[in-house]
Amino acid sequence: MKSIAAPAYLSTADADFEKKFQQCLHWSADTDAAIEQRVADILADVQKRGDAAVLEYTARFDGLSAPNMAALELTQADFKAAFDAIPQAQRDALQAAAKRVRSYHEAQKKASGESWSYRDEDGTLLGQKVTPLDRVGIYVPGGKAAYPSSLLMNAIPAHVAGVQEIIMVVPTPVRGSVATGGTGEGTSTKGERNELVLAAAYVAGVTRAFTIGGAQAVAALAYGTATVPKVDKITGPGNAYVASAKKRVFGTVGIDMIAGPSEILVLADGSTPPDWVAMDLFSQAEHDELAQSILLCPDAAYLDAVQREIDRLLPTMPRAEIIAKSLTGRGALILTKDMEEACAISNRIAPEHLEVSSTDPHRWEPLLRHAGAIFLGAYTSESLGDYCAGPNHVLPTSGTARFSSPLGVYDFQKRSSLIEVSEAGAQVLGKIAAELAYGEGLQAHAQAAEMRLTTPVKPR
Repeated sequence: MKSIAAPAYLSTADADFEKKFQQCLHWSADTDAAIEQRVADILADVQKRGDAAVLEYTARFDGLSAPNMAALELTQADFKAAFDAIPQAQRDALQAAAKRVRSYHEAQKKASGESWSYRDEDGTLLGQKVTPLDRVGIYVPGGKAAYPSSLLMNAIPAHVAGVQEIIMVVPTPVRGSVATGGTGEGTSTKGERNELVLAAAYVAGVTRAFTIGGAQAVAALAYGTATVPKVDKITGPGNAYVASAKKRVFGTVGIDMIAGPSEILVLADGSTPPDWVAMDLFSQAEHDELAQSILLCPDAAYLDAVQREIDRLLPTMPRAEIIAKSLTGRGALILTKDMEEACAISNRIAPEHLEVSSTDPHRWEPLLRHAGAIFLGAYTSESLGDYCAGPNHVLPTSGTARFSSPLGVYDFQKRSSLIEVSEAGAQVLGKIAAELAYGEGLQAHAQAAEMRLTTPVKPR
């Protein structure tokens, strides 16, 4: 029987493995030139006209017309009402997930987010002061494609870091708008609000929120308008317009990352039930056609078993068409000579999500250097990390885990160096600094240091 979704089958023993492997990993992050130009125009217009431009683009793209920005602002009462309206099971799940995410990020803050200082032998104080950002903006995809989990993962670490104001933007397109494939002629001020997202905002401690999205929302956060406050950093996922806008406003504000398609790499020794692994591959493939799912294993019979489970399970999936396109276009089952080689290939890929589906995952974990998140053991499905395990699910993609880290408390803090030089210390450091400054031709630098060698400060 022919497979309806057949990932590429590669073996490291094949002569052309390297060529096929590179073809499998290839993905272009280039944004369409028309999108780039449209985004540039929107940013410039919002920077110039503020609220009026945001209102115009929200009506055009989301079909959501409003007389002013106040009509598009969500209140704490809206958050509480949404929380009270959702089923008890969803309330319990939100609060349990938020508790675990908060606990993890509080531990992260204690480990790496505290100020410190010390004095050396001459009394000079050196240290680091860690302070939170004042105000951040979080972008949450809206409408029916809503992600309350992303809200938790962005807002809670900001809250733990000590950020005082968390501004959320979430598009709520009217059915039939441009954003949902229609004409953009909606006139309602009530778009497709997702109650679970608003309830998550209540649980996570969002300060203010606006029902706006796209490049215009990014522009409003980056530049500020009469209604939307200017933020220091923007985090959160979005479509090509949002990603392009975030790239363009970087420097005016900070951003978290420019994310590519979602990825999962399963490193298996053949001991995990093959239907579990097949479903784990589906869990990323169902995001979109460009998502990537790869299985590395030294057991050829196990790879065949996983392929059979893919064929058996795929027809039962609501998003079967997307999964099939993702697996066929960018998926791969790769036969390795052993688990050590599988670990080496994993490091080359540097995946967003890495499952070590093995009876002894801690044997292989020390060999794994590059991954956004590492899931150890057969019971640790990637989906648990997406929702409620605790660590952040905003992760580097497209091989950037070689030099980037998951979103965390540290992304919402900044560090200032502390230097307090004693009089005795100035006698030593001043000579060193002056010598180097003269060597660079910077006389004022040198003389500023030398003045402190000969002129003590008189007490008042």
